[in-house]
Amino acid sequence: MARISFQGKPINTLGELPLTGNKAPDFKLVNGKLKEVSLAAFAGKRKLLNIVPSLDTPTCAASARMFNQKAASLANTVVLLVSADLPFAQCRFCTTEGLQNVMPLSTFRSNFADDYGVRLTDSILSGLTARAVVVIDEYDKIIYTELASELANEPDYEGALRALAMAG
Repeated sequence: MARISFQGKPINTLGELPLTGNKAPDFKLVNGKLKEVSLAAFAGKRKLLNIVPSLDTPTCAASARMFNQKAASLANTVVLLVSADLPFAQCRFCTTEGLQNVMPLSTFRSNFADDYGVRLTDSILSGLTARAVVVIDEYDKIIYTELASELANEPDYEGALRALAMAG
């Protein structure tokens, strides 16, 4: 269990982020066509998982926009925008915002939040995901993780991008 905060009040996650150096846990997330997508779908690519509670919040929207902008210049890399939002809402958000360099994937019908240790277990946000970034190399090894200590804070964009650059 990891302890973070939301608006200064302590909240907990179900577990811990996977450790760097370890093989990334497989996952099944749901895309906008309601099809399951697994880690294997991105074989041979570097993966940046931008994990957010909900795209209906300003900080989550900001991180989606920022990684979309930065992703345009990254070779052999896919940015996965992971949230508990329904796939329809994720697609609507990305279309409205003009985000073409991220792939929205929902934890709907998935154990992802538990397997990656990011499911919030208490507070009014119980069941949503914590804000986190996980970078996975083309061999599915985890090379960078960040769990935001305050849910309302944006992630360390430069740290994640540096990890991707060093992997390439």
